[in-house]
Amino acid sequence: MPSQTNRVDHELIEAAAQVARTRCRGDNHTMAAAARARDGRIVTAVNAYHFTGGPCAELVVVGAAAAQGVYELETIVAVGDRERGVVPPCGRCRQVLLDYFPGLEVIVGEGDRVRAVPVTDLLPETYVWADHQLDAG
Repeated sequence: MPSQTNRVDHELIEAAAQVARTRCRGDNHTMAAAARARDGRIVTAVNAYHFTGGPCAELVVVGAAAAQGVYELETIVAVGDRERGVVPPCGRCRQVLLDYFPGLEVIVGEGDRVRAVPVTDLLPETYVWADHQLDAG
């Protein structure tokens, strides 16, 4: 049974949508992401498309957050350019987000069905990288 969904952070969706409208140009940058830090700050980023598998906007926002001293994210959303709206994270991003922020809420869905769900709901029967590391000692 899925976990209870939380209240949707519409300010976060709008922040990502604004970045998608103003910063995503051409084929290299087609997605924007916004994440809310535990202290309330919003961090935004865009993807860096490359045929070799450039990073998704969600992964770029994780790095941008760290560069700004933000290491605790509470909620994240990705929005596509050309008014495509909320786009769910790919499988790689789901795994990375779970490993970095196991308590993270992810905004998914479209239109009036947008909702915030725990990242764990997006990866049932999860593999947690940190749980499988050998002890250093």
